[in-house]
Amino acid sequence: MTTSVNASPIKVALVGYGYAGRVFHAPLIRATPGLTLHTVVSSRPEAVHADLPDVRVVPDVETVLADRSIGLMVIATPNDLHAPLARRALEAGMAVVVDKPFTVTLAEARALQALSAETGGSLTVFHNRAWDADFLTLQQLIRDRRLGRITRFESHFSRFRPQVRDRWRERPGPGAGIWYDLGPHLADQALRVMGSPVALSADIATVRPGGGADDWFHVVMRFADDSRAILHADMTSTSDLRFVVESDAGGFIKHGLDPQEDALKAGVVPGGPGWGVDPRPGVLTAVDAEGGRAEEIVQGPPGDYLALYRGVRDALSAVSPAPRPPVPLDRAVAVMAVIEAGLLSARERREVVLEE
Repeated sequence: MTTSVNASPIKVALVGYGYAGRVFHAPLIRATPGLTLHTVVSSRPEAVHADLPDVRVVPDVETVLADRSIGLMVIATPNDLHAPLARRALEAGMAVVVDKPFTVTLAEARALQALSAETGGSLTVFHNRAWDADFLTLQQLIRDRRLGRITRFESHFSRFRPQVRDRWRERPGPGAGIWYDLGPHLADQALRVMGSPVALSADIATVRPGGGADDWFHVVMRFADDSRAILHADMTSTSDLRFVVESDAGGFIKHGLDPQEDALKAGVVPGGPGWGVDPRPGVLTAVDAEGGRAEEIVQGPPGDYLALYRGVRDALSAVSPAPRPPVPLDRAVAVMAVIEAGLLSARERREVVLEE
């Protein structure tokens, strides 16, 4: 779908109004010029209208698929519905944004990639943490060559939630658990920094009593140059470590999470003054040839989740040739390859070699 840059705003349908739809997608869509949140698919219209009184609410996706005025479907449902809904939207001629994880299986991801190519449809995945303030800072340090060859990249995402909650993500089922929930974010970051791994080893576990889905993982990705990426998440941790990056010229350490999720939860309108500014910037340690060390607190660019939806809008609104979507499908598929390899490695307790 391509339209003139001066055309009317693109009408968006949001499918699902749980945590992801309510906290992330609805506010970001509404704050993006050129997009208008037109319809929400939800079985709880009263909850939607309490937040969004001007938005149409429908009980099923059929109404959306039949509405030719809607140009973009955003899928924020339980994970096992991502692939079938994305397929139906592409077949109906709609552009699609899928919340992470892209799909439940690598085969589903590849099939959607093929369908998108066949239909010419726009399809991207909500890997929003590529626009975290700390990750943008790290990428800036790499671009500015303030880090040398990276030998170890660690991405941590831990919280202290020792009680199992009654929600689908923490119950048994396809696509449930922390590896599907946080693994795609950490894998996406590792691929952006380190490139494609040759193999990985994964330990994925359920450590909380009564847990129905995995709530702990530790994954080591091995690269052709013998560098490593470590991905770790834990629901029973008091640590707030976020990044450890070591290189042959020094390192970067970051504690604390990007502030955008908490701001969205608090109802702050995205993009206003101070939006995304990291309250706990990381520390860069440079080491010279004589072993001298110099530490510097690095306040990088603010986080910018709106960049993802601006990229979606621009890809849909531009005249040909359209820009690439903000998360290219080849990267989204590569993330799913990591997710699936991690499951196999944990199940068989061995290192898994990834396809080239």
